[in-house]
Amino acid sequence: MSRDTGDNLDRNQSGNLPMASVMDTYLSRRSVVRGSLGAAIAMIAGAGLSGCFDSGGGSDHDDPAPQPEKPKLKLGFNSIAGSRTDACVVAAGYSAYVLAPWGTPLNATANPWKADGSNTSTDQANAMGMHHDGMHFFPINGSSSDGLLAINFEYIDTAALHPAGPTTVAGKRPVEEVRKEINAHGAGVVRISKVAGRWQVVDNDPLNRRFTTVSLMDIAGPMRGTDHVKTKFSPTGTQCRGTNNNCGNGYTPWGTYLTCEENWPGIFVNKGVRPANQVRIGVSSSSGQYKWETAAGDASEVAGEFARFDITPSGASATDDFRNEASTYGYIVEIDPYTNNTLAVKRTALGRFRHEGCCPGLPVAGKPLVWYTGDDSNNEYLYKFVSDALWDPADANPADRLATGAKYMDKGKLYVARFDANGTGAWLLLDVATPTTAGSTLGAQFGDLPGIILNTRGAADAVGATPMDRPEWTAVNPLNGDVYLTLTNNSARTAAKVDAANPRGPNRHGHIIRWHDSDDHKTFTWDIFVFGANAAGAPDINRSGLTELNQFASPDGMSFDSRGVLWFETDNGEATLTSYTNDQVLAVIPTDLVDANGKQIPVNATNQVDLRRFFVGPNGCEVTGIAFTPDNKTMFVNIQHPDNWPSTDKATDLTPAGTSVRPRASTVVIQRNDGGEIGTA
Repeated sequence: MSRDTGDNLDRNQSGNLPMASVMDTYLSRRSVVRGSLGAAIAMIAGAGLSGCFDSGGGSDHDDPAPQPEKPKLKLGFNSIAGSRTDACVVAAGYSAYVLAPWGTPLNATANPWKADGSNTSTDQANAMGMHHDGMHFFPINGSSSDGLLAINFEYIDTAALHPAGPTTVAGKRPVEEVRKEINAHGAGVVRISKVAGRWQVVDNDPLNRRFTTVSLMDIAGPMRGTDHVKTKFSPTGTQCRGTNNNCGNGYTPWGTYLTCEENWPGIFVNKGVRPANQVRIGVSSSSGQYKWETAAGDASEVAGEFARFDITPSGASATDDFRNEASTYGYIVEIDPYTNNTLAVKRTALGRFRHEGCCPGLPVAGKPLVWYTGDDSNNEYLYKFVSDALWDPADANPADRLATGAKYMDKGKLYVARFDANGTGAWLLLDVATPTTAGSTLGAQFGDLPGIILNTRGAADAVGATPMDRPEWTAVNPLNGDVYLTLTNNSARTAAKVDAANPRGPNRHGHIIRWHDSDDHKTFTWDIFVFGANAAGAPDINRSGLTELNQFASPDGMSFDSRGVLWFETDNGEATLTSYTNDQVLAVIPTDLVDANGKQIPVNATNQVDLRRFFVGPNGCEVTGIAFTPDNKTMFVNIQHPDNWPSTDKATDLTPAGTSVRPRASTVVIQRNDGGEIGTA
């Protein structure tokens, strides 16, 4: 999530027991001695959890089939120092190049990028959007040198988008500026291929396409056709326009892309009485973030394209105005990257909130499919969706991918997580019969399932879910099914919640938590995998014993590659490491971290050397988005909102002193110079 668009207000007034209190209780029950790092680490996540955190081998899980012995995987690079320059830095033996920066044309309709900012809204609708974020590589015919990069464009910098900055005339935003901003948001699919060892965009490929804040989309799942999503544009409540603030991402076993709508509430305004769901999600009562609604009434406006951002009721019913427009946002959106004419689909069964990432669990024949997704705001929740349909491996290559998406993603069970102090947890079902902590039921409070979906945050409040420190990306270990979640930070955690056992409040550095689900999807066991910190921090802050070579803060983007290497990125805007290093990418192999009994343990003072810094971005940036080719010989990461970069197509070239470039968010392609696999020996 971009540090510039985050919703860092604490909108959770539920009073549910926060994660800080859970950890206080958990640690105090084991009498952790302040200042004893080794004891603290053992109690937090080693010996104290060895009886319940089994990483897949416990008695309540199916034993995996015996596998042939493989050579032990090891990281094959030395950790690099931090960097504070207008250039990317990568581990020795690697090269990094710029690919498909903002404004790169996807077809002949778009003019080439113009450094003076004079590209039009039409150019922007047919080019790479602004501020690259989550992404996934989809191979063409299984190739690792030809494929489709599906990518999110999270937000806009209006000062960079317009040559002279954004303007307002007589209280109204100019139509051309608004359309350009709308077209810079969303997601895209771009075909890329490797020629003579270098990746490049395939110009005018039929599969190159954009999805913007105005693109027509289908509504599917529990919300489809309900009164909640009927608008003047779609009186039947079956379609909507656009996707916005697309941050984290996911994918499906049948080859489609999932893009996540995160900080979308900011584009809307309701100047009347806001319903509870709008207050809880953060819709403004004064004006939209970009004031797109002020362009309404222009002679060129098409079907209320600008009026829809003002959701103040004005007509006799919902089909006479746009009061429900915001109810068509806040979902997981499915895109088929292998087609050029299908609509994107909003899969509403996965809940409505500020989605950040949507990682699938490991697909197992005859069992439900699972996706994990966080709600990226202070003191919000972790969610899980479990399909009603059981996985059929024949669906991995379907004739109609979006029909397969309907099969697995439109009907299922939505859960929210409660983390208990004894290292276990419960998945709380969000359905009409679920009891609330007030002694009622979700049905009595919110009506039917669509009412619960519309008010997902409120429903999670009502059942007693655990407020977390900004839940962001999720990742699933392909070797054992363990699930990891980045908790970026939480400046809203007050000092009143701090004690000797858990003195990280406010949480300025963040951490990564992991868990393993039970087979019935109702319970899980959990521990803290690693705590972000300054290396110079006191032991009760630097709980994982980090050093200068792997200190980090605010973990954000995260993914496993197919070999079981965990890669995570940082968004260090609120932390205290910015004087040492720009945002970065680190790597670790969790299954290598074991105790004397072979149990997996977190990163700690005895094994932290196995967590290594691999890549550092340029000044001002966030490093985000991560993807791999099937052969693990190419890694893609995104550089968002750099200060003065890139100056050439080589990402590691330093912008010369005294030179000012127009910054462009870009994808960076990382390859090993000897052609080997990324990151390992």
